[in-house]
Amino acid sequence: MAVSLVAAVLALSGSLVAGSNFNIPLWDEGKVPLATGNGPLDAPFLTVFRPPEGKRNGGAVVIAPGGSNIMLMYGVEGLDVAERYNSWGVTAFVLTYRLSPRYAENVRVMEGKRAVQVVRSRAGEFQLDPNRVGYIGFSAGSNTARSVAGTSAPGDANAADPIGRFSSRPDYLVLVYGVGHAAPGESLQSFPPTFLVSAAADTGPSLGNAQLFADLIRAGATAEIHVYQKGRHGFGSGFGSPEFSDWMGRLELFLKLGGFLPEAR
Repeated sequence: MAVSLVAAVLALSGSLVAGSNFNIPLWDEGKVPLATGNGPLDAPFLTVFRPPEGKRNGGAVVIAPGGSNIMLMYGVEGLDVAERYNSWGVTAFVLTYRLSPRYAENVRVMEGKRAVQVVRSRAGEFQLDPNRVGYIGFSAGSNTARSVAGTSAPGDANAADPIGRFSSRPDYLVLVYGVGHAAPGESLQSFPPTFLVSAAADTGPSLGNAQLFADLIRAGATAEIHVYQKGRHGFGSGFGSPEFSDWMGRLELFLKLGGFLPEAR
């Protein structure tokens, strides 16, 4: 389900917040870097999805939906994925980032890193382990995710903004049909554990995934890849799909093996 950003902002600011979900701005009003206006399209935010009490295990994930950087696929690449993570005991944060042509890729990368910092800064509030903050991106969101990991850095202890004192590096990375390009200064040896998934017929992403997987393994990083023989671009969570319905189950095992899905606290 493709949803325009305006409609999505209204939906996520209304009906979802009325329940257990709510929004967290990445920056305070009037302090959003590189903003070209002050409307709903100019203020990136996270929408919080929490597991039921008694099931929460301290894990967290930032979810960046795709949509070719001109819209956001909130359904199968946002809400569905958040619900699946919740079933694993993980608190999910769906990222609403600024889009083209109004904003360029460097803005989205900045927002992805800021999202990780915001989550870590609120670890006490949400009872999260700041060392188990993952990042999953789909398509355009996946391309950005690689740059988020490749250009992330430790927090600046002297930053005037308290959120800037937290690390922007995800503890693990999930790239779904999109690997992007190497970021300046990217070091694959220090890349977080990375899970890659795509469909073989989706040639660009699948070949890119295969190349990145090989490069990560050569560099000594941890990586796992799944390229499905049939299917398409845009399968999202894969729920109900004959080709892709098991991929999130494979991701769950990857996260368990990496120590990112412990028992509930």
